[in-house]
Amino acid sequence: MRTLQVALAERSYPIHIGQGLLDTFPLAEQVRGNQVMIITNETIAPLYLDKLQSQFSQIQCDTLVLPDGEKYKTLATLESIFDALLEKRHSRTTTLIALGGGVVGDMVGFAAACYQRGVDFIQVPTTLLAQVDSSVGGKTAVNHPRGKNMIGAFHQPRLVLIDTDVLETLPTREVAAGYAEVVKYGLIRDPEFYDWLETNNPRLLSRDSELMAEAIYRSCENKAQVVADDETEQGNRALLNLGHTFGHAMETATGYSEWLHGEAVAAGMVMAVSMSARLGWLDEGLESRLMALLESWGLPVAVPKGMTAAQFMDLMALDKKVHNGQLRLVLMKALGDAVVTADYPAAALQETLEAFCGV
Repeated sequence: MRTLQVALAERSYPIHIGQGLLDTFPLAEQVRGNQVMIITNETIAPLYLDKLQSQFSQIQCDTLVLPDGEKYKTLATLESIFDALLEKRHSRTTTLIALGGGVVGDMVGFAAACYQRGVDFIQVPTTLLAQVDSSVGGKTAVNHPRGKNMIGAFHQPRLVLIDTDVLETLPTREVAAGYAEVVKYGLIRDPEFYDWLETNNPRLLSRDSELMAEAIYRSCENKAQVVADDETEQGNRALLNLGHTFGHAMETATGYSEWLHGEAVAAGMVMAVSMSARLGWLDEGLESRLMALLESWGLPVAVPKGMTAAQFMDLMALDKKVHNGQLRLVLMKALGDAVVTADYPAAALQETLEAFCGV
């Protein structure tokens, strides 16, 4: 097991990464009260729920199984979590455990932030995307039909427990979607890591366990450093959203049901890199390098069919990075050097959208 620390003063917490941790890590010792609710989804429950629940035989341990999918990341599903907590009489000393991917983690974290004005929660991420990104940093939210993650709160977990063995049961498409977020860290702040990913791509594609664990560790290390410097995204934490403004528009346009989040991020990163090159900020060669890397994983590098430039503009106007009516984008100056800026010609954005949409 390797451990990283997210340094946030009194809200600091560890990220534990290793093989077989669902079997060996004493998770019950991390619970401060005598109540636990494990919340998972119908895909993960048959695989890991019993194993995790068995750790809490000495205290009240309730479970809730949610439907699986981004389209269920809603206020209605959130209310079902509150219903279960109240029905089982959970107090403000309870601990919620998120056992699942990014959707489960985001909703359980938001429920923990709200229930009795804030209770403990633990992240046990079971997808690569959740392990390297969404489980770390305390961003919690649900979607709205007009925008992704528009309703939420910052609420840090007590710890993140990453068992790399769970990736063995993860479908190839889900692994690829998580890999998009891994690539992101190399693009925005760690060029040596990006080069490492390119060099080791054949073995990563074959899910070499040692290299996958290293990719997860280095991704979490990057995320932890960014979060420690800017917990509530007032500055450089927004760099973690490379490709997300474009990607969220794609997810919203397709009703959160056609593309996985990481797939939309992959196409969004290509758009961001393309726009950066169009502005003359970036060597055009990086776009082709990025597309080759993403396409080797079967990730999309183009927008969903039928999306228009006007539709993109309408949806991006609701992005959380809009400040005083100005849309800020995460763009790149060089490999490993990203910026959050509204200082770009409107024509460059329009040209980029038209280049990808065709209209």
